[in-house]
Amino acid sequence: MCRNIRPLYNFEPPASPDDIEAAALQFVRKVSGYRKPSAANEQAFQRAVQEIAAATATLLDSLQTKAPPKNREEEAEKARARFRARRTT
Repeated sequence: MCRNIRPLYNFEPPASPDDIEAAALQFVRKVSGYRKPSAANEQAFQRAVQEIAAATATLLDSLQTKAPPKNREEEAEKARARFRARRTT
C-alpha cells in the first residue's frame, strides 16, 4: 500500500471528503505511475480520482463495527513512535 494512504475508517472525527479525495488521488497516482498526468490523460486521471473517492465514501458509510472510534491524534503519535523506533534500529 502507498505510505501516504492512511486508514480512514472508525476515527473521531470521521474522515472528511478532503481526506477521502486525498487518499483517492494517492491511489490513482500509485496505480497510474503519474504524479501529474499529461494533458491527454488529465480527464481520465481526474475521473478515476472522483470514482474512487465516491466508492471509498460508499464503503466507509457501509462499514459497521462495535469498536469505539480511534482518536486521530493518538494514532498519529503511535505512528510517529513506530517511525522513530524503525530509525533507531
